[in-house]
Amino acid sequence: MGFYADQVVPRIVNVVCGTKEAAHLRRRVCEGLEGDVLEIGFGSGLNVPFYPRAVTRVAAVDPSDVGWKLAADRVAATPVRVERGGLDGQVLPFPDHGFDAALSTWTLCTVPDAEAALREVRRVLRPGGTLHFLEHGLAPEGDEGVRRWQRRLDPLEQRLFAGCHLTRPVTELLTGAGFVITDLDVFYEKGAPKPMGADSLGVAVSPA
Repeated sequence: MGFYADQVVPRIVNVVCGTKEAAHLRRRVCEGLEGDVLEIGFGSGLNVPFYPRAVTRVAAVDPSDVGWKLAADRVAATPVRVERGGLDGQVLPFPDHGFDAALSTWTLCTVPDAEAALREVRRVLRPGGTLHFLEHGLAPEGDEGVRRWQRRLDPLEQRLFAGCHLTRPVTELLTGAGFVITDLDVFYEKGAPKPMGADSLGVAVSPA
């Protein structure tokens, strides 16, 4: 990672993704988490205040040392045991079926190989375990005007936000990795330009 991606982007994301509207969505996506939880794309720990009491441990996976440092106060303030559990969501250092649930918020847009990351999440989830997701990606089918803008802006988005894509089809990625989506809300995030704010929030099950 270069200086900008390594030192600057985590600080920008900490601010941009720490808004009141984002906090509302983070609270929603964290509802129902329990037991041992894997969080990929932990970033600066913006989800930490919203972990339910039923969560006993979180393994936080993220490549950014700066993000982990920015998360220090949030981690210190939560009663949940949060441990840094790896750097790369595409190759997780955990045995099969070791987690009850997983959490991913605005992460699949940036992981270089989202399919590989989701396969790894399925591998480490117990059968019947759930992935709680909140992701932005390709606008809903029928919104062709928004999709055209996403394709135009995607190269710039990748440069500004260290590889973030606007055009990844979130639900297709999940089902392609073998997840069964049991709860889904697709919407445009309040206050965000539509090309950047086409969100999918829900729960997907890793079947036996």
